Amino acid sequence: MNAEDIEREWAQRASRYLKAELKRADVTYDELVKRLNAKGWEETTASVTNKLKRGTFAATFFLAALEVIEKSGVRLEDL
Repeated sequence: MNAEDIEREWAQRASRYLKAELKRADVTYDELVKRLNAKGWEETTASVTNKLKRGTFAATFFLAALEVIEKSGVRLEDL
C-alpha cells in the first residue's frame, strides 16, 4: 500500500467515525453547523456535507466537531 492509499484509508476511517458519532449524538449536519458557528467557525451545511462525503477535513475540524457534540475521547482502535 502506498502513502496515498494509506492517507485515503485514514481519511475514510475518520469520516465514518465522525458520521457515526453524529448519529449516536442525534446531531444533524444542520445542528453541527449551528454548534460550530457558535464557537466561531464559518461552516455551512453544504461545506460540512462535502467534507464528510469526501473524507477530507483538517484535524482541527474533526476535533472541533467532536467537542461540540460533547464527545470526550477518541480511541484509535475505534477509527
